[in-house]
Order: sequence, then structure tokens, then C-alpha cells
Amino acid sequence: QVQLVQSGGGSVQAGGSLRLSCALSGITTDSVCVGWFRQTPGKEREEREGVAFIYIARGTTDYADSVRDRFIVSQDNAKNMVYLQMDSLKPEDTAMYYCAAGGRRYCRTQDELDFPYWGQGTQVTVSS
Repeated sequence: QVQLVQSGGGSVQAGGSLRLSCALSGITTDSVCVGWFRQTPGKEREEREGVAFIYIARGTTDYADSVRDRFIVSQDNAKNMVYLQMDSLKPEDTAMYYCAAGGRRYCRTQDELDFPYWGQGTQVTVSS
């Protein structure tokens, strides 16, 4: 059974930092893409924004323009963990954040509708 369990998040003032963690189990990570998505209040699931992606086998990453140079996605293969380090946070980063896992090609398409496995979500709130 595939499980993604998230931790981290919370509240911080603008300019601060937070780190989100995503623990993967029940999945072979050799050809897995892990994406971080966020959903703001009032938006539907289909409107989740993909902010960071990592292809586990090669460690290659990609970021949305809105978070590039502020967020870093990384992995710890020994622990089957993926992290999202978020620095220089802005109020507009406030959202529920989700990690998701799927096949390698999803790191190219980056469409949240494609990812079959999801974490439970964690709230990030940035105050001005």
C-alpha cells in the first residue's frame, strides 16, 4: 500500500522559512516523480498549483516561476523522504501544501490530475 505522510508546515512571518517533509512508503522510488502542490482557499483541487518537482532516480528538479530561487526540493533516498525547503516566504505562499507521487513522466507534464498518490496536506500560513 502506497502511503505519503507529510509533516512540517505551520505559521511564519513574511521573510521566514519553513520545511515540509514527505515520507514515502510502499512504492519503489527508482522511477518516481514527487511533486509539491499547493491549494489556496476557494480553489478547486483541479486548480492546485504545482510548485516543485523532483525525479528521484536522478535528483533532477523543476520549479514554478512563483517559487524559483526561494524553494528547494530535495531527497534523502536512505530514508525515502522528500523535502521542500521554503525560504523568503511571502503572504501569497499561504496555502495547503501537498506532496504527490507518480511515474517519471509526470515530472514533465506536472499535471496534478495525473498523480495517483497524495499526502494528507499540511497548512502553511505566511503573515505580513
